[in-house]
Amino acid sequence: MTSQLLRKIIHIDMDAFYASVELRDRPQLRGLPMVVASDRPRSVVTTATYEARQFGLHSAMSLAKAKQLCPQVICVPPDFAKYRAVSQQLQTIFAHYTDKVEPISLDEAYLDVTENFQGLSSATAVAQAIRQDIFEMTQLTASAGVAPNKFLAKIASDWNKPNGLFVVKPAQVSAFIQHLPLEKIPGVGKVTLQKMHTLQWYCIADLQSVTEHELIHHFGKFGQRLFLYAKGVDDRPVRYTRERQQISKEITFDQDYYLEEIAVEFWQKLIDQIWQQLQQKKLTARGVQVKFKTTDFKVLQHSRSFKQPFVHQQQLQQAVEMLFLAFADQHFRFRLAGVGVFALEELQDQSQLTLL
Repeated sequence: MTSQLLRKIIHIDMDAFYASVELRDRPQLRGLPMVVASDRPRSVVTTATYEARQFGLHSAMSLAKAKQLCPQVICVPPDFAKYRAVSQQLQTIFAHYTDKVEPISLDEAYLDVTENFQGLSSATAVAQAIRQDIFEMTQLTASAGVAPNKFLAKIASDWNKPNGLFVVKPAQVSAFIQHLPLEKIPGVGKVTLQKMHTLQWYCIADLQSVTEHELIHHFGKFGQRLFLYAKGVDDRPVRYTRERQQISKEITFDQDYYLEEIAVEFWQKLIDQIWQQLQQKKLTARGVQVKFKTTDFKVLQHSRSFKQPFVHQQQLQQAVEMLFLAFADQHFRFRLAGVGVFALEELQDQSQLTLL
């Protein structure tokens, strides 16, 4: 445990990223309930402003449901090219301080700043400098968590949102984790949480008197990680060089199609094949990609990472439908289409990405 406490980890999480980018460019919408979503019957919300969240709106909710909860909600169509450009600015800022950066999505990353390029005296100073750089370059705010490991840094970044900074020093770890609710633990989803409550476990302190053997008995391999988390231990490194594993399926059409002409059955077949392969390999995924090849062999593709993995095939299907928005204005004819998933993880009970 001593060695892992020597690490200095920062978790950076942009505040309501897509919505904040749009509010920056549409200041007249500030203070209003707004979601980033294509205003179509089957659309889903990609991001909601904090004002919209007060009505219960959230990422991945169907737009129809969002309008039921908040009839006055304002819909702004997504501009993924703009979001990717901002994300690249973030990566440029991170690179000024460390080369040990693990991007989780366009708006989220872990940084190992045990040593930093600017010679700053503490990880807290690095986090403050990064947040200031982000604001000056993008006019957007970011929240940051600073801790000895990824588990604690992730929790800390959510502590003072939005536009906040929270630090968990090594000497504070034991006191900090005592009263954390169990749903704060990465990988604890609804099913696991219900089982924990049945066992009369509600916060991390309740797990600290439980043996590793008992946790493994109840939760399988995940019990080993729970045992460590209960002690504030997480030895996972920041993976700044890692193999990009993915599963993808493609279909070449017998004739060329415009996007709106591609039958639903084609997509369903690709999604069925991918989901079956994930199940066979006991894997799940947090990222999805849609790919097209035009008649002149130009490749168009778009991807999206989520903070939680897909736990139902319907979630993957709706994520694919969400990515179609990136191609709504394309008027090419296509000879090939493909779907892929990436950011693969071992299948275990996870906090569910609610798409319904």
